[in-house]
Amino acid sequence: MDKYKYISLREDPGLGEAAAEWFHNKWGVPKEAYLECINDYLDKKTEYGWYLCLDENKIIGGLGVIENDFHDRKDLSPNVCAVYTEESYRGQGIAGSLLNLVVSDMKSKKITPIYLVTDHTGFYERYGWEFYCMAQGDDEPEMTRLYIHR
Repeated sequence: MDKYKYISLREDPGLGEAAAEWFHNKWGVPKEAYLECINDYLDKKTEYGWYLCLDENKIIGGLGVIENDFHDRKDLSPNVCAVYTEESYRGQGIAGSLLNLVVSDMKSKKITPIYLVTDHTGFYERYGWEFYCMAQGDDEPEMTRLYIHR
């Protein structure tokens, strides 16, 4: 049995503000931008969700699903974004469990395929993601890897 709890924010909407702050602290994107996306999900304006891993009441991992993760392939949507696991919790399969949760949830809503951009190689393949193409990140000098999960 997993000692952590995996949820979508719709399962505990009261965590929306804390989640926005947590993602902001990890990625530097304004908290308001996360709150807008989170609130759109909580208000059912979109099915693109936000997912957390909790150790009791502490957020230790998370990710979201958005229209486009700041790259030039606007035709490839939606995108998993902001994948993060607290450093002291890494190596326990938390990110993989979150990725599996989001893939399952999106498929249950008939949202497939989904995409993500990353500079990691070898990690996402373990969870059924396939390299799809290179994409140009907004304001990025180098191309980045874009993956698909069908």
